[in-house]
Amino acid sequence: MRVVVYGAGGQARDTVWLLEELTRSGRRFDVVGFVVSDLTKLGPHDSPVLGDEKWLDEHAHELDGVVLGIGSPGPRARIAARLTERHPRLEWPNLIHPSAQMDWKSATLGRGIMIAAGVVGTVNVRIDDFALLNPSVTLGHEGCVGEACVMNHASGISGGTVLEPEVLVGTGARVLQYLRVGRGARVGAGAVVTRDVPPGHTVVGVPARPLEKNS
Repeated sequence: MRVVVYGAGGQARDTVWLLEELTRSGRRFDVVGFVVSDLTKLGPHDSPVLGDEKWLDEHAHELDGVVLGIGSPGPRARIAARLTERHPRLEWPNLIHPSAQMDWKSATLGRGIMIAAGVVGTVNVRIDDFALLNPSVTLGHEGCVGEACVMNHASGISGGTVLEPEVLVGTGARVLQYLRVGRGARVGAGAVVTRDVPPGHTVVGVPARPLEKNS
């Protein structure tokens, strides 16, 4: 499968590594390169890019799919929606590291998801479209990760927990069992969530408390 990676920062490079791991394990990907939304915002540590979305429009017929190399929930959702509408032929492959463990027969998986090395889930887990699970994330039974959610390294949700779309769970954070984190909410790094989080709110600390309401 010939794919481009959308993004050029660290998450994009992590995504290429995962694609290389999958290719070594027998599922072949040919990474054509990186594309971004705005060439003027490239930083000194970003990877060399092929171009912006104009390049993608002109070369989409040469590709099979797109993968998201973006580590923020809102942009993941917006970019996926935009490209899906403009390029309905292109696929959004699921990227699941060979070391990830889960009861795959009872899992429900969307499209365009990324499950990195060391992720462990149990039974009846649901992962919706374009969600990103970074290394060593854990998911309890009946856990639900909503569309375009991002769970950072070594974070986890307990059994029956629901992350609504576009939630960010920071590195090392924990959300306890049967709680709901509302759409667009943010859970700070290392936080322990012991009660429901309203949509758009940011919570930090142990136990987690509201910090501010996101605009």
